[in-house]
This record gives sequence, C-alpha cells and structure tokens, in this order.
Amino acid sequence: MPISPNQGSSGGGTLVTITGTNLSGTTAVHFGTRSATSVTNVSPTQVTAVSPSGNGVVGVTVTTPGGTSNPVSFFYVGAPFKQSLSPTSGSTAGGATVTITGTGLSTATSVSFGANSVTPTVVSDSQITAVAPAGAAGSVGVSVTTAGGTNNGLSYTYVAVPTVTTVAPAEGPTSGGTAVTITGTGLAGTTQVTFDGNPAPFTVISDTSVSAVTPPGTAGAVDVVVSNDAGSATAADGFTYVAGPGI
Repeated sequence: MPISPNQGSSGGGTLVTITGTNLSGTTAVHFGTRSATSVTNVSPTQVTAVSPSGNGVVGVTVTTPGGTSNPVSFFYVGAPFKQSLSPTSGSTAGGATVTITGTGLSTATSVSFGANSVTPTVVSDSQITAVAPAGAAGSVGVSVTTAGGTNNGLSYTYVAVPTVTTVAPAEGPTSGGTAVTITGTGLAGTTQVTFDGNPAPFTVISDTSVSAVTPPGTAGAVDVVVSNDAGSATAADGFTYVAGPGI
C-alpha cells in the first residue's frame, strides 16, 4: 500500500495519497495512533488524507468495513532552521550563488528571495545552495521550504551596478591628497574607489555621491573606478594628475 508523499511536516497538514485495494468505504486513516484530519475516498484503489501533527516515524493504516490495513511508514520532518547565508548581497541582475547553512535542510525544495523562488541544490542536511534570482535594489527576506515546513528570518540585499557621472574637481597634483566628489547612481554600497588602479580612501555620502581623496599618481589622465558588490563603473580619463612646477 504505497503512500505519497511519505514524509511531511511535524506540524501536520500534509496531503497524502494512499493507494491499494478494497479501499471503498474507508472510515478512518490513522498516522500512528492519531486520526487524519481529513479523509476522502477517491476510488476503490485510492484514498487521500491530511496528516495530523506528529514526530518521528509512524505507521499509516486505513480502516474500512472489512478491517484495518497493514501499516506503511510516514516520516515526520521538523521545520528547517537557518543559521546564515553567504554572500548577503549581490547584483539586481541575480546570478550569485548563495550558500545557506542551518539544520533540517536535506528536503529543501524551494528558496524564496522576497516574492521570487528558486530550486536549491542540497549539499547536506546542514547546507544548501541557491542561485539568487533577479530583484529590485534593497533588502528582501529569504525563506527555505522543506518537507517540514517553511522558515525565514534571513535577508539578502540586492545592489544595483553603480554608474559614475562626474568627478569634481577633475584634476589635482601628482602628490595626491585632492578631495574629490564622485556623483552617479548606486553608490550607497560602494566598496572601493581607485584612481589608475590605486585604491583611494572614500566616504559614502549618499546613493548618488561619494567623496574620495586621490592617492599619488603619474602625470596625465587616469581612469576612476567605483565598485560595489554588483559590479563597477569607470569614468575613463575621469581625473588628470598635474605635475608640479619645476625651476
């Protein structure tokens, strides 16, 4: 007498289909000693029932006017527990592989990033991976659905790829030390600013503005690159190093 699915949440509520013979007139379905919360006699060979709450492995039996069937095993699965995810942010275009750790993850069937769901890859009972779908800039909740239920409590931040509009002032001495303001979009999550590949100290002012101090450089025009977790933007020849006068 097969039963499908043969596992479900310890909180109950799993709709199972039981197939066999002589099932007409089914009067009860038991999960261990507990009665199913709903029983429907579909045909002489099929019955559906909704599992009650429970724990561990129990025998499922069907009772008809002719007697009670042999038990078939049903496995109760606890709700998943999520401990962490990494990385915690990525591009609005999606595509980042996110690793989620916790317990009870071996039966994971879905991971939701806000309203968007993806199918995860189960690594072990304590780890799954999921490829983040595309999403709008900002933070969303992450929830994992397993045979034991759904759990949330973690968040993932979508970051837009930055753009750079202006660098002002656009020139300064080769000795460095020039305070510049970089304007553009998607700058709130800036992780690095470079001038000709050389990192510069910076401060995020807003999503449209970052201030930075130029490092020393070689005379001439250089690229200014602003990076965040989603990518980078380049202001080609955005700043010009000017050599000091000589006598």
